[in-house]
Amino acid sequence: QLQLVESGGGSVQAGGSLRLSCAASGYTYDIRSMNWFRQSPGKEREGVAAIYTGNDSTLYADSVKGRFTISQDRAKNTVYLQMNSLKPEDTATYYCAAGSLYSLTARYYHYWGQGTQVTVSS
Repeated sequence: QLQLVESGGGSVQAGGSLRLSCAASGYTYDIRSMNWFRQSPGKEREGVAAIYTGNDSTLYADSVKGRFTISQDRAKNTVYLQMNSLKPEDTATYYCAAGSLYSLTARYYHYWGQGTQVTVSS
């Protein structure tokens, strides 16, 4: 039993920043990786950023390198996605996910949050 609760989504102008949070509770001992994915209507789901829970190693999609940062607070069982220099093309529904394999590929993630909308306007 694992629950992922997301917060921090909203609307922002181009060039602005948002920080998404994902709080995990329940049966978490086997989680080795946390990830943020995003999806827009008519587009495939994209792995945005991943973090290996054991040593804080990170992995990013090319489209967000240098702008987004994933981090974790083990004491709070919470993962964050800091998004800076936001662009209209970042508009999507963002999902938090947990799994046992460190990857940007969705098939390795078995627990998902409900999704939170991020809208970037110009």
